[in-house]
Amino acid sequence: MEELLTSIRSCEICKEHLELGPNPIVAAHPEARVVIIGQAPGTKVHKTSVPWDDPSGRQLRDWLQCSDEVFYNPKQVALVPMGFCYPGKGKTGDLPPRPECAPEWHKKLLSKMPNLQLVILIGMYAQKYYLKDKAKKTLTETVRNYQDYTPTYIPLPHPSPRNRFWLTKNPWFTEEIVPVLRDAFAKAVS
Repeated sequence: MEELLTSIRSCEICKEHLELGPNPIVAAHPEARVVIIGQAPGTKVHKTSVPWDDPSGRQLRDWLQCSDEVFYNPKQVALVPMGFCYPGKGKTGDLPPRPECAPEWHKKLLSKMPNLQLVILIGMYAQKYYLKDKAKKTLTETVRNYQDYTPTYIPLPHPSPRNRFWLTKNPWFTEEIVPVLRDAFAKAVS
């Protein structure tokens, strides 16, 4: 696993597309029981090299009811984005994750984590990649129908502060799905 992580962290396959240059962010260990597959690091995470070290990460840890000690222990929780580097700024936020990363690295990484019990898919990019034709037409439908993917997968919206409108418009997420998420996460890491 260490050799693979070293290869990922030195990856430059898409460097010509990265406005801040490559800085692949990943945390994994063969003993991990949960993998959180997000989109791509933002600028703050690019600077600190600490996954989910931003307001989105705080919200995610709140949804999981998870301490920093558990969240940042790769023997319990692997943190694997769809795009390992900050993809750059777009018109309405960050650009989508670079498409080279997941096909190049995900299968290799997941094959080295035989104890995984739960895969948390954050956002449309992770959901479409992993659920394929089982994903619904919209992220909202996919998240609402989470039980179609359990016990292996739980699809979530992105915990970004920019998603406040989605969370306000869909109170069922906090009322119905967050408790299921917390329970599944607690069981997996215990």
